[in-house]
Order: sequence, then structure tokens, then C-alpha cells
Amino acid sequence: MLRLDPGEYDEETMGGAVKEEDDSDEEGEEDDFLVAGDEPRPPEQQGRRRGRGREEKERTKARERRRRAVTGRILAGLRRHGGFGLRSRADVNEVVAALARHAGWVVLPDGTTFPSSSHPQLGVVSVKGEVAEADELVAQLRVLKAAGVDGVMVDCWWGNVEAHRPQEYNWAGYKRLFHIIRDLKLKLQVVMSFHECGGNVGDDVSIPLPEWVIEIGKSNPDIYFTDREGRRNTECLSWGIDKERVLQGRTAVEVYFDFMRSFRVEFDEYFEDGIISEIEVGLGACGELRYPSYAANHGWKYPGIGEFQCYDRYLQKNLRRAAEARGHAMWAKSPDNAGHYNSEPNNTGFFCDGGDYDSYYGRFFLNWYAQVLLDHADRVLMLARLAFEGSAIAVKVSGIHWWYKTASHAAELTAGFYNPCNRDGYAPIAQVLKKHGAALNFTCVELRTMDQHEVYPEALADPEGLVWQVLNAAWDAGIQVASENALPCYDRDGFNKTLENAKPRNDPDGRHLFGFTYLRLCSTLFEGPNLPEFERFVKRMHGEAVHDLRA
Repeated sequence: MLRLDPGEYDEETMGGAVKEEDDSDEEGEEDDFLVAGDEPRPPEQQGRRRGRGREEKERTKARERRRRAVTGRILAGLRRHGGFGLRSRADVNEVVAALARHAGWVVLPDGTTFPSSSHPQLGVVSVKGEVAEADELVAQLRVLKAAGVDGVMVDCWWGNVEAHRPQEYNWAGYKRLFHIIRDLKLKLQVVMSFHECGGNVGDDVSIPLPEWVIEIGKSNPDIYFTDREGRRNTECLSWGIDKERVLQGRTAVEVYFDFMRSFRVEFDEYFEDGIISEIEVGLGACGELRYPSYAANHGWKYPGIGEFQCYDRYLQKNLRRAAEARGHAMWAKSPDNAGHYNSEPNNTGFFCDGGDYDSYYGRFFLNWYAQVLLDHADRVLMLARLAFEGSAIAVKVSGIHWWYKTASHAAELTAGFYNPCNRDGYAPIAQVLKKHGAALNFTCVELRTMDQHEVYPEALADPEGLVWQVLNAAWDAGIQVASENALPCYDRDGFNKTLENAKPRNDPDGRHLFGFTYLRLCSTLFEGPNLPEFERFVKRMHGEAVHDLRA
């Protein structure tokens, strides 16, 4: 039998004991007092007035008890049936915030509330030059500033700025955004993003290449990277046209240089004032120095080995020249036994143990394929150094850690990193960056090898081994190294792993990362315990002591 009397709820069910009010008068209640000049009231009137005052006080206290009883039932129901971790004496603001977050809204510590989908940070500046949800962005940045963040990284999308016609640049939206960031006294790292947004992990908006480039691609699709089956990857331009005048009279590297030079002139004051601290130069797919070998829109799924991307006519012409120069014209072909996007190495004739990757032809092809990547980096960085003379520049290199524990390192090979078990494929990249005074920005520092083995044991991944190799290649070359997380990270274990790589305890030379970029600003970062964990991480990155860390 259920009793629906409010008195049935005990202290625990009510969310804690209801503290009774004392007998002091409620604010706003009328008391018996005399104002100067008033005549004393007759005793019978004074008694009636005191009686009414006591009755009103009792009614007020009863209303307060009923209100608290209702609040207690709401809290108890939310805790028992909804999984809400509300404290026993949570106030109305906490209840409303919890319900809003449960409904998919973001509630910042200062109470600013907005839908979780309202901040596509990759597309914070639209093609029309508008800053999306500027007020909410400012609120988020203020919270991050208070947490100790030094600055923010912003993608300047080629497809937004030079969208309609060649050499007509619209920087208006970025001017507004940079003004906001400067007013908050934050630094800026700016990415020259010469790729499209929308086809990679974490992409929540679509920003294609410039319209006029897409029009050229309709009549000449060989401006794009191409796989063995002839599928074009429109994410970025093929490195085969770096020196080909196919973009309305300009080569690809000239287009990149004109874009960078325009940015440098337009934002001169931000460079002079030190607001822009670094320029990261996009050199390939996802803004990284790599071929688009594992494109999800072509059917790739982790941990597939990917496919070679050198079948456009410009790279094929380059391959023929290299084979003829080597004296083996018959090598002017790409491997025909390298599997497909989702193959495993040992299921292919090229990447299996003892496979063709280590034959005379295989070594020639892989060396050529990797050299095209190095030459592209060399050309673009030379022009970037001219455009941004005196400013720090950097290059992002992706952390392709799957199949790292096999002999061929197949996924790295298709991406352009000639890094089988008997060769260091990252030292040549570090040397190119050193030549141009560029820093290396590497990913996946938050990943643990054992975690990868538990989830995908068949991938034979080793992110820790890869990070160790790349960081040491860069440090041995004498260049600075920064990093960023490869996947969303909100937990302490991931942050602690990043700290281990950022400041290796056992390095005899005391080498360490000079910076870390957190990917990325989104609503989830401000939910539940995520923000406090992030604040602890920032403090530790700055060398501050934090005493409540668990092992």
C-alpha cells in the first residue's frame, strides 16, 4: 500500500533534512510598532493585529515546508531514476543546469547556456565572413582563459577566404575573430588550411576547396590525388601540380604563397604585437604532411592499410621520369599487389613479411613516393619562410601508429612515410623542417599502446613506440617539437600520458615539448568533470603543483 502523504518521505528521500525556520519575523511582515506622532491603538486592536501576524508567519512557514518537500522529491527522483549526481542540498540552479545538460545543452560555470550543436569550431568563421555564435564563443574563451590556457589555434580555410575568384581574399570574418581573441589577451596559432573540411574524424562542418578550383577540377580531375581505381580525392590538391600552371595561370605553390602573403599583410599588426605566435602550414590531407591514403569517403575503416595515391597523370609522369633516370623504365608503375583500403599487410603480396616492399623495385618506388612528399614540403616551406619572415612556422605530421609492429609498417608507407622496420622514415622529414627553421607538430601523444591492443589487437599498433621514434628524430635534428591529441581526450589517464611525453622524466638531455594544442574546443569539454580535469592538466603543463592527482 502506498501512502501519498508528504509526511511519508523520510530524510534521505527528501534529499536531506528540512531545516525548520526559527520564529523570527519574515522579511516584509508587518510588526507592531509606533511611528512618531501616531496615537496608541486600543489594546483589543493590538491583540488582533498580533494574531494576524502570527497566522501569516505560520502560513509562510507552511508554504516553505511544502516547497522544500517538492524540491526534495524532485532531487530524490533525479538521483534514483535519472542518474543525476546532485548533492543532497542542491539548489534550483544546479537542478536546472543538470536537466539542461541532460537535454543536450551546454551550461558554462557562469550560467551561459546554449545548444551543444551551436559551436562548430572548425567553421567558426563562415564563408560570408561571419563569426558563428560570437557571444557563446567569448564565454567559452573566458572560461579557458581563467583555466590558464595561453592561446587558441584557428584554421584559416582557403575555401572560405579565396572562395569565389582567384586572388580575391575575404579576411573580414577572421579580423572579427582575431579581435575577440586579442581583447581576451590570448595568443594565436594560425593554420594555413589548404584542404577541405568535412571528411575527417571530428569534422563537424563542410568547407570545400574554393569554387574556382572545383570548377577547374571538373574539366581536369587530375589536379586531385587519385587511387588505383581512378577515384579522385578532392580534399586537397595533388603534389603533382606544385609546378604545373593549371590553376588559371598559376602553379599550386604560387597559389599557396599568394594566400600566405595576403594573410601576412592583412594581419601585420597581430604579428608586430606578438598576438600571432606561430603559423602552421598545411601541407596535405587534414592539414598534415601526408598523402590522403586512408580516406573515409573512399571506404577506409580503421585499421586498414590504406592505398597509394599517385595515379593522377602528373604524378605518373613524375614516376616515369624517375624510373628512366634510374635506368629501369619498366619500374614506371605503381604496385599492383598492394591490396585495398581495408586490407591487412599479410594479405597482400607487397606488404607481407618478405614482400615486394623490400625488393629492388619496391625500394625504388617507396623512395620515390616519399621523396615527392619531401619535395612538396621543401617547396612550400621555402615560400612560407619568405611570407612569414621572422615568425615561427610549424608543420603537422600525423601519427599513423597502426601496423607499427609489423615489418613493413604498411599504413605509414601508403601515407608517404618510408618507415619500415629497417629504415628511419622520419629523420628525412626532420631535416627538411630544420632547413627552413620549422617546428614539428606531432599527434597521438595521449594514446597508450596497451589500450590500443585491448580495443584493436589485430591492428598491431604501437603509438608509444611511434611517438618515441618521431620525437627523437626531431630532437636529434635540433628542431622544436609540439604536439596535439589525435582523438578526443577528457580523462585523466589520457592527460597524464600526454604529460609523460611532454616532459620525459628519464631524458638525460632534459628535452621536452615546447607546446601542446588541445583538440578541440567543443561543448563536451565543459560538461561534468571534463573541465576540472582539463584545468588540472593545464596547471601541470605549466609546471604548477596539483595535490589531488591520483596515480
